[in-house]
Amino acid sequence: MKEWKIEQLTHSYGIKTLFDDLSFSIREAQRVGLIGVNGTGKTSLLRIVAGELTPDKGLISKPGEYEIGYLSQKSELDEEKTLFDTVFDGDSPAVQAARHYEEVLQKLSDDPTNPKIQQAFTEAEKRMNQEDAWTVSSRAKSILNQLGLSDSSKKVSTLSGGQKKRAALAQVLIQEPDLLILDEPTNHLDFQMIKWLEDYLAGYRGALLMVTHDRYFLDRVSNEILELENGKIQSYPGNYQQYVQLKAEREETEAKMAHKQKQLYKQELAWMRAGVRARGTKQEARKERFAGIEKQVKNQVTKSDLELNLSGSRLGKKVLELENASKRMGDLTILDQFNLLVQQTDRIGITGVNGAGKTTFLNILAQETELDSGELIIGDTVKIGYYRQLNEAFDEDKRVITYLREIAEEVKLADGTSVSVSQLLERFLFDRSMHGSPINKLSGGEKRRLYLLKILMQQPNVLILDEPTNDLDVQTLTILEEYISQFSGAVIAVSHDRYFIDKIASKLLIFNGNGRIEESYATLTEYLEQTREIKEEKPTVIKNKTAPEKRKEPKEKTSLTYMEKKEWESIESDIEQLEMELEAIQGEIGHVVSDHVKLSELTDKQTELSEQLAEKYERWEYLAQYV
Repeated sequence: MKEWKIEQLTHSYGIKTLFDDLSFSIREAQRVGLIGVNGTGKTSLLRIVAGELTPDKGLISKPGEYEIGYLSQKSELDEEKTLFDTVFDGDSPAVQAARHYEEVLQKLSDDPTNPKIQQAFTEAEKRMNQEDAWTVSSRAKSILNQLGLSDSSKKVSTLSGGQKKRAALAQVLIQEPDLLILDEPTNHLDFQMIKWLEDYLAGYRGALLMVTHDRYFLDRVSNEILELENGKIQSYPGNYQQYVQLKAEREETEAKMAHKQKQLYKQELAWMRAGVRARGTKQEARKERFAGIEKQVKNQVTKSDLELNLSGSRLGKKVLELENASKRMGDLTILDQFNLLVQQTDRIGITGVNGAGKTTFLNILAQETELDSGELIIGDTVKIGYYRQLNEAFDEDKRVITYLREIAEEVKLADGTSVSVSQLLERFLFDRSMHGSPINKLSGGEKRRLYLLKILMQQPNVLILDEPTNDLDVQTLTILEEYISQFSGAVIAVSHDRYFIDKIASKLLIFNGNGRIEESYATLTEYLEQTREIKEEKPTVIKNKTAPEKRKEPKEKTSLTYMEKKEWESIESDIEQLEMELEAIQGEIGHVVSDHVKLSELTDKQTELSEQLAEKYERWEYLAQYV
């Protein structure tokens, strides 16, 4: 079985350490989803795996004749090449043979009686047989057709931005490498294309490593999730849904451990303040232990800190209204006598085919594009926050905190309290060490997050979002979705992200092209099922037929029993022993990444120890009440 492997990877970007002693492997038929907050180094890691970036340190190993295909977020294609030349630009013998065959075939169709071309065609056929390249040619035509790129004679310079992204995707898929690396592959794809890509990758014979914001796509394609956080990687078996469950269980265990640490910290703090006179070896060891616990407690970040609950401006009953609105852009009809009433708490999701004018529609609502006819009516109290697909022009040398302080020094929250810009940055996943950094040190995703935060700081009461899921990480999207659920004003969002639209929208506008706009109050997934664009199996929910028995209230308790006193005497040493065993297991896991049988055994043991430790913590908290 072919396997790509890296051990003890360390890499920095400027003064920031992205990876610290990482080790992991990617096996044949493994489909890995890589997730993490923007700025943690996901794209850098993909580039290292692809061989485009050399790490500061690390041992990389792979089999001989191991091919890697890489789709970057911003693929740079040769503008002068045709689409045909672009997609057949791979180095593999089969791709080269297929390209040569197609070129000779075209010449033969133009001049069928030329003996030299006939001989060349015979040689091309022979080469196709030798390299077993017939499937490459047929696969290429199928992929181009599925991605809406049927005219392969077009020059790259004539393609739209979305078409160029799809051309780059076709180029890497046609190569069918041993390891396929995809950075945001669903950007610029419509729903049918995404469904086709899901099916294609589900049957892919090689290995797959991908970064994507599309959580439905991640759930249906991946069989392992790697989470990149604080320079380390944590592996979760299964798809995105299983990752969410395992992550929640892990955080619950860690929260119990953190609570235990805080309790110990209070005890140790009381002892340190008491100023014990005779401090022997044990006392010195206890002081060192106190310093270690103090550091751990102060470094803890709870999930509740990662939130955004800004207040919005007051919004009156009249919001936005379109009456008999019409708009054309060249030969394209975008609106045709269209009527729409947007009310105070509306959540409108806009989706549909590419090129139907969705962004132009948002520009009309934001008063940046005028109607040809009809009327746009805007309420007196409306304050629009418009998050565009492209960032505003940044002063790259400006510091992050200065950029936001131009809006305000502090911001009012929904509960009436206020926070400083620095506190707000931390709540939106910008570490304090980043606040004084110039904007040019941020990753593309971090710049998008900073731009979004600036818009939200202006406290709009109507939020217009154009493809907000592009270039934002899953954790930021989760925070944004929570913000929208609590937002007191109206939200209008264009997105092809089914998960995002399902979560935030109560009404859909589907742009089908040529001014045809359909309204629906179904979720986007339901709508696509109804129109048979995507057929999904709905999960079966098993309901309990009988209600659980009510727990009897325990009798009032004031002290420990004899057996509980004996248990209390040993419980802290039991916890310490379990913690040491768990730490040892975690250390072993980091050194057996290539031994999958051993890795599975250690992972099972880790889960078992974590459960035992959680039970001990619960028991410690119960007994401590009566000590």
